[in-house]
Amino acid sequence: MGQNTVRGARTRGGVRAADGRGWDDSLHEGGPEGAGDRDGTPPTPANQTSDGTGPPRRRGGPHRRGRRGKRRVLRWVASVLSLLILGTAGAGYLYYRHLNGNLKKEELNLGDKPMVDHKVNAAGQTPLNILLIGSDARNSDANKRLGGAKKTFDGPPLADVQMLLHVSADRSNISVISMPRDTLLKMPKCTDPETGEVYPATTNLRMTNASLQRGGPGCTVATWYQLTGITIDHFMMIDFSGVVSMADAIGGVPVCVTDNVRSRNSKGEGSGLELEKGETYIKGEQALQWLRTRYGFEDGTDLARTHAQHMYMNSMVRELKKNTKLSDPNKLRKLAEAATRALTVDDRLDTVKKLYDLGEELKKVPTARITMTTMPSVPSADNNRVLPKPGEAELLFKMVREDTPLDGKASKKQKPKASKDPAAPDAEIGVMVRNGTYTDALGAATGRATEVADVLAEKGFTQAKADPQRDPQERTTVYFPSVDLEGDAQAVAKSLGLPLSSAKRSTDVSGVTLVVGADWRTGSTYPKSAAKDDDKDKDEALKSARALNGDDANACMEVQPGFTWSD
Repeated sequence: MGQNTVRGARTRGGVRAADGRGWDDSLHEGGPEGAGDRDGTPPTPANQTSDGTGPPRRRGGPHRRGRRGKRRVLRWVASVLSLLILGTAGAGYLYYRHLNGNLKKEELNLGDKPMVDHKVNAAGQTPLNILLIGSDARNSDANKRLGGAKKTFDGPPLADVQMLLHVSADRSNISVISMPRDTLLKMPKCTDPETGEVYPATTNLRMTNASLQRGGPGCTVATWYQLTGITIDHFMMIDFSGVVSMADAIGGVPVCVTDNVRSRNSKGEGSGLELEKGETYIKGEQALQWLRTRYGFEDGTDLARTHAQHMYMNSMVRELKKNTKLSDPNKLRKLAEAATRALTVDDRLDTVKKLYDLGEELKKVPTARITMTTMPSVPSADNNRVLPKPGEAELLFKMVREDTPLDGKASKKQKPKASKDPAAPDAEIGVMVRNGTYTDALGAATGRATEVADVLAEKGFTQAKADPQRDPQERTTVYFPSVDLEGDAQAVAKSLGLPLSSAKRSTDVSGVTLVVGADWRTGSTYPKSAAKDDDKDKDEALKSARALNGDDANACMEVQPGFTWSD
C-alpha cells in the first residue's frame, strides 16, 4: 500500500445538502438492497497489554555488524493501544519500514485558527487529547459490501463516529466524550491541503459528520476545537473494513443484551445484528454490526448507538488486559498489519515508533479510571437532530480543558482552577452586560444590566457597557469566546464575588459577556447564598452524559421493543 496517498476515497465537489439528505435516516443500515444507514464506526483500538515476551534475540550474522544491529533489536508496537512487534536487527528494521508504509497520513488541523498550547500541571506534565474518527467511506469493494447505501458509493465520506479521548496529565485517568453524528453546529473555515480548496466558515448549523468532507479529518479536528476549546494532539481515523480487520485480529469481545435482538425491521432497515439474550463474544463483521446498530437498541437513536459503542470499547480493553499476553509472534504480526493498514493518522503520529510511545502512555491508565461519556444534548427545533445542551455540554468540555477527571475521584474536593492566562488590566477589559433576570413568576428586573455595568465601572472596569439584548437564565455567568480571554472573564467574576466556575466558554459571544441571572436580581454584591460549589452541576452533567466506567463488566444493552425474537 502507498504510504500517504490514500484518503479514504474522499471525493471532491463539496458537501451534501444542508437538509441532511444523503446521510439521514432515509439511508438505512444494510437492507436487502444494500441500502444502509450511513453510520460510521468507531476506531477500535487494541489494548496495550504487552509483557515484552517474544522470540529470542539472534547473535552474530551480517546484520549485527551494521550500525543499527549493534545498537538493538527493534521492538515496536503498531496499534492504537500498543501491539508488540519483534524481529532481528535487519529483518526487524525492514518490517518496521513496511509497517510505516502501511500508515496513511493527513494534516492535523485544517482550520484557520492554531490551537493553544497545553497547560502543564504542578509537576510539569501535560494532558494528551486524541480524536478518534469513524469514517463511513464506501470507496472499496469491502467497504461497499459492509456499508450498504449504494447511492453513496464512491462519494465523499462522513465522520459518523467522533470520540475525544483525553489522557490526564499525570496519566492516572482517561475520559472519553462522544459527539452524536447528527449534532448541529457551526463549522470553521478549512483549507484542503491537497487541492487548496477553501471551505468558508458556515453561518448556518450543519451536521457535525459533514466536517470530514471539508478537506479531510483535519477539519473535523478544527470543528471540535471551535466548539470545545480543547487542544487536540492527534487523530486516528478508521473505516468499515478497518474495523472488521482489527476486530478479527484482536479476537472475540464479550457484549451483552437484555433480550434476544435482531436489528432488522419489516422494511429491511437495520444493521442485521442478531444476538441471543445475555453475553456473546463477537468479532469481525458481527462486531461492526454491533457498533453500527441503532434500530434495536434502547430508543433506536444515535444516542443509544453511542452507548453501545462505549460498552464495546470498555469490554475490549478489559478483555485484552485480562487475556492477551502478546507472546505469539505470528499473532503480533497479524495485529500490526491490521492496525497499520486500518488507520489514517495525523502527520505528527506518522511512524510505528510514535504509535508505540502513545501506547505506552495509554497503558499507564487502569480500566477502573476510564470513563466513557456522550456529549449532553437536546433535540433540535425540528426534533430530527440534536444540539449541545446549554450549560452541561460546556461544563463537560471545561472539565476536560481543566484536566478534571470525569469519574469524580478527584473532582469533588477540587476547587475551580484560576486561569494561567494572565488577565489584562481591568480598565482594558471590554465587558458587555446583559439582563438575564427574567422568570415566569417575576418577569425581568428592570434596568439590571445598566446597574451592574455601573458597579463594574466603579471597580475599575471602565469599558463595561449595558447590552440591550436580554438573555434569561437561572444563574449569573461570565461568558468568554476563546481560552485567551478566560483570565479576563475570571477577573470580572472575582471582582463581583462570583465563583470562578461562573466563567464559562461560549462560541455564542464575541467578547467577555456578563449575563446577570435570576439569582441576582438586586444589589451590587452577588449573594453569598448563590455562590455555591459547582459539584452539583458536574453531577448533573455526568448523569446526562451517561458516564460509563471501564470496569463495569455488568453493563448490558437494553433492547428496543419490536426488535426481539423468540425461539
